Amino acid sequence: MENGIAVPAKYPTLCSVAVILATVLYSIDWTIASVALPHMRGTFSATQDQIAWVITSYIVASAVMMPTGAFLSARFGRKRVFVSAVGGFVIASILCGSADTLAGEVVARVIQGMSGAFLVPLSQAILLDTYPPEKHTRMMGYWGVGSVFGPVVGPTLGGYLTEYSDWRWIFWINVPIGLVALAGVLAFLPETKRDPQKKLDLFGFVVLALGIGALQMMFDRGQRFDWFESPEIILEAAVGALSLYLFAAHSLTHRSPFLDPRLLLVRGYALGIAFVFLYGLITVPPMVMMPPFMQDMRGMPVDTIGLLQSPRGLGLVVSMFAGGSLTHILGPRLLIGFGFCCLAAAGFEMSTWTAEVGTWPIVWTGFLQGVGAGVIWVPLQSVIFPNLAPGQRTEAASVMNLVRSVGSSIGVSIALTMLTRSSAGARSVLVENVTPYNEALRHGEAARYWDLGSVAGLAQLDRQVDLQAAMIGYAAEFRLLAYFAIAALPLLVLIRKPRPAATPV
Repeated sequence: MENGIAVPAKYPTLCSVAVILATVLYSIDWTIASVALPHMRGTFSATQDQIAWVITSYIVASAVMMPTGAFLSARFGRKRVFVSAVGGFVIASILCGSADTLAGEVVARVIQGMSGAFLVPLSQAILLDTYPPEKHTRMMGYWGVGSVFGPVVGPTLGGYLTEYSDWRWIFWINVPIGLVALAGVLAFLPETKRDPQKKLDLFGFVVLALGIGALQMMFDRGQRFDWFESPEIILEAAVGALSLYLFAAHSLTHRSPFLDPRLLLVRGYALGIAFVFLYGLITVPPMVMMPPFMQDMRGMPVDTIGLLQSPRGLGLVVSMFAGGSLTHILGPRLLIGFGFCCLAAAGFEMSTWTAEVGTWPIVWTGFLQGVGAGVIWVPLQSVIFPNLAPGQRTEAASVMNLVRSVGSSIGVSIALTMLTRSSAGARSVLVENVTPYNEALRHGEAARYWDLGSVAGLAQLDRQVDLQAAMIGYAAEFRLLAYFAIAALPLLVLIRKPRPAATPV
């Protein structure tokens, strides 16, 4: 009863397996959909920034609902909430695969994200409550492996399903996994003590959701409407800023706020949250941007794209297993710093690519990104959670995953903006050199392939200009992500050496 569990788990291993399997549902849909984005773009006749809503709507919906997990668990019981989340995710997956329009797809993804929002923070809290403190780091490593199992199999599975069947199966494949997880949770997960008097801070929830949603709309639509030249973008920025200000002021003055600001006073928690935001900002955009890069720039089939995305997931698994053991030996500071250095090195290397980049650079940079992301995540838990009381864990995990989701969504929007702006600027410079007086276009192979006197030659040249401009845009995006990773390194000096866990009596 100490950790809020009314009946201890009779079979903790089976309970853990069922809970971790449920997290696979959430994590797999971060990556499996990204591989199919080019095909979905064709089905729905959407532009690249429009189809990105398939990813960002899922992330934003998750971010908005994650903090409600603590209230719902206290009010209705954690098992009921978890079971409802798994069931809702399965139903939403069926709707995602059945959508006929982009609007319908986005609505289904919102429902899916709202349902899946509870899976990650609740599963994390369940494992922390199921095992004693001395096993927390190891269990967070296992949980981390489960949460990144999706990135390992998602791209490859999604690529093959899209190439040889239909992209809709990337969502329908969730149904059998979800049903198995649902059966395990119903059988082995104990219920927690309920508090029927627990009330939701409705005002706090509404202004937080409004603030996150408005700012995400601003980031997603800003490029298309020329940012603050548009009244819509100005309105969204104002609504977002005002809502977040009201949320902060309300949280500091309300007796029972939606999110307890005292969490930020817990040793290590605020610093860990800052790292989590940067983690989401840096690690998710490559998962969204690499599939269109490989299809548009290299002309690769979808199954090959999925296969080339899997080394990233492999790197995640390897580094998370290693991170759980090495945290006790090396401490979190060294491992987190090494992880951000890996992300920076991969970003700088990718910024040197050309449109003829081979498969090996894609493989090893993806693996290096996975190693960096994985080696950061496990020791980061030892910064965030050790000093939290058991009753704070569910809310703390919800806030942590909220911040990661917001960082991921903002990162994707920034990456798309950088790609669009840099590509447009590069194209305007390149076309200035496309004239009959350019000697490079009048002689040799260039004159034969890009004959300025023929329609076919001009079309080929226009395609080449677009290709090179897009490559410059991708290089700028990759370089920006590397700079973000470098910017995280100065924060390492603020990480204190973790206190040794108390020896149980």
